[in-house]
Amino acid sequence: MDLLNLFGKKPSTKNIAKERLKLVLIHDRVNCSTQVLEMLKTDIIRVISNYMEIDEEELDIQITQTQSEDSNGNVPMLYANIPIKSMRKVQM
Repeated sequence: MDLLNLFGKKPSTKNIAKERLKLVLIHDRVNCSTQVLEMLKTDIIRVISNYMEIDEEELDIQITQTQSEDSNGNVPMLYANIPIKSMRKVQM
C-alpha cells in the first residue's frame, strides 16, 4: 500500500506508469497473459464462492515478484486479496 494514498495525496502519473510497467514485465517473465490471469481469477472466484460469499468488487488478484527463500533471486508470486462477506453452510 502506498503511504501517500493514506493521506489523500494522489500518486504521480510517473509512479502509476512505473507500477504498470512493472506488472507488464512480471507477467511477461512468467508467461502469464492478461487472458490467463483473468481465467485464473474467474476460477478462483468460482471455487471460493462455493464456500463463502465474497466481495468481488474489492477482489484483488495479481502476479507480483517476491524474494526467494532458497536463493538470492526473485520468483513470481500469485497474490490474492479476497474480502469475505460471510461463510456459506456446506453440506457434507
